[in-house]
Amino acid sequence: MKKVSLIVHQNYVENTIKTLHETGLMEIIDISKEKQEDLEQASMHPDTNICNTYELRLSRLIDIFKKSKKQPRGLKAILNPQLPKIKTVKEKSLEELFSQAESLLNKIEKNTLENEQRLKELDEQKQRINQDFQIVKHLTNFSFDLSDIGESTYTIIKAGKTTDLLSIQTETANIENLFLYSKQVGTKKKPEWILVLAVHISEKEKIEKICREKLVEFDLKHLTGSPADALKSLKKEIISAEKEKIEITSNLNDLSEKQLDDLLVLREEIQLQRVKKEISKNFGKTQSTYIIKGWVLEKKDDEFKNLVTSVSKDNIIYSSEKPSNNPDNPPTYLETPKWATSFATIVDMFATPKYDEINPTIFVGIFFILFFGFMLGDAGYGLVILFISLFGFLKLRKSSPFMKSWSFFGIWLGLTTTIVGFLTNSFFGDFVQRFINPDSPTLYNLTIMGVSLPIDGLRNPVVLLTIALILALIQLNVGIILGLCQSYRRKDYKSMVMQNGSWIPMQLGGGMLIGYFILDWKLNAIMLYSAVILTLLGVILLFIYTRGPVGFFSITGYVGDWLSYARLIALGLSTSGMALAINVVGELIIDMVPIIGVVLFVVIMILAHTANLLMQSLGAAIHSLRLQYIEFFNRFYEGGGRKFTPFKINRKYTKTATKTIE
Repeated sequence: MKKVSLIVHQNYVENTIKTLHETGLMEIIDISKEKQEDLEQASMHPDTNICNTYELRLSRLIDIFKKSKKQPRGLKAILNPQLPKIKTVKEKSLEELFSQAESLLNKIEKNTLENEQRLKELDEQKQRINQDFQIVKHLTNFSFDLSDIGESTYTIIKAGKTTDLLSIQTETANIENLFLYSKQVGTKKKPEWILVLAVHISEKEKIEKICREKLVEFDLKHLTGSPADALKSLKKEIISAEKEKIEITSNLNDLSEKQLDDLLVLREEIQLQRVKKEISKNFGKTQSTYIIKGWVLEKKDDEFKNLVTSVSKDNIIYSSEKPSNNPDNPPTYLETPKWATSFATIVDMFATPKYDEINPTIFVGIFFILFFGFMLGDAGYGLVILFISLFGFLKLRKSSPFMKSWSFFGIWLGLTTTIVGFLTNSFFGDFVQRFINPDSPTLYNLTIMGVSLPIDGLRNPVVLLTIALILALIQLNVGIILGLCQSYRRKDYKSMVMQNGSWIPMQLGGGMLIGYFILDWKLNAIMLYSAVILTLLGVILLFIYTRGPVGFFSITGYVGDWLSYARLIALGLSTSGMALAINVVGELIIDMVPIIGVVLFVVIMILAHTANLLMQSLGAAIHSLRLQYIEFFNRFYEGGGRKFTPFKINRKYTKTATKTIE
């Protein structure tokens, strides 16, 4: 990465910004953070606010049209995702874009906003009508005119809901000429009653007090006629409102089909112009020049210099320098092969590497896939993941970069899981052996270089445990080697030799001693003494680096990290064991109910194995991530960087008629 400074004459700053935007080679720094007191900060272009205004107006119409547009749902939406239409556009000036936006908005904005407002009113109206409908529905057993509810010359009529009927009956028992009718609603656990009370006006004070405390009154002053007649009227209002709503929605949908794509294209064009105009707020300014600072990839430095020099017709002062971690804090650019781009998400979920750190993306991705396959370890489950991922990659990859990335990642996970499953004699557990070929305890029988395949993990777990611990040593030592390389790049030779380098002789010597004393390895005297010397050398280097016996905890921690990889076999056996248990249950069902059992067997197999696949896949993913983030990253990785984010054009709905500079 190079830290670049540009001093551009004000007459050429517009062309320079355009070049920066089109090439996407430079991340622009906000110059106000540089704290240069003698430098005035530039302001945004005055047209930025106009761009914002048009963006907001266009976005509002786009949101309305998207809500009204008929979208495929369910399986159809998954199988046939709607991709954005990309329109070829010519370069336009801001004035042309503003004129185009104003013309389009004048044609459709007023009518669209009125329709949206009317839809909101209809929704509110329907909500009020439905509330009235639910209330009146409880009053159909009563024979009175709803307009009589309230106070008249001689009577008071109240209608409402209560949860304490007994108290009301008790308190109104002494009131003369009281009419009280009740109907129980609600549930047995929470009973409620609908009440209608009618009493002479002289009892107003008493009845008002009781109703305030015990009754939730209905507001039905706007309704007339009997409850039955009111219900019919309310139904007609609901139907009428729904018809009007359907008509308005249909009109908006028709308008959306005609105008939505144009609105999206126009908004994107204005957005690009707005981004280009507002970037000047990050610049410094003198009487006749603008100062632009930022980051450029070191390999692009010469190309970038030639571009900006050419576009400014040599009216520019260009300087670049190599940054330091402190105080420059340069961004991180992760250069990853295309086939490994989907692995970057795993690293991003933890932390972006610092500027001077090694990019661990490829190593993390490979080990994650390998460990996931080992922990899930069933060929049947692996094929399910593989086929789903292949479908997603072939059918849905164009719908979004996310689908493309993760479906490609899923293909690798499915392949690895399938291979491990065939090597460990697991296809939906023991499905083949139990239901298809009961005479054979294995899927196949093969011997390669004296090794018998498949390896039955449930009957011979020691072999799988050994493989798991070997894989652990491989990953941990890859981490140590990366730590050595990183320390060398940072010229931190003390850490390289004593911290990272101490583990190499310690492992070699310690491994030989463990083999000699525990595993009965045959070592001659020279090899035995060499093992002791290597072990002591590693321990001494580590103790010197940690300034004392604290290094002992590093050793025990390393052993703990190593043994932590035993989870590889634990989860693998868990998957096989659960699948086997599901198959046993299925076999019992067939034996118990021969005819109905077949159907029940199929249903249970599908549901249970699907649940097991989801549960075990989640466990495999989480534990594989843990091994990367804790055991592996603990050897060399810190994180805490930030990604290189160049100032560049991002298009979704448009493309230019002429190819922009790459």
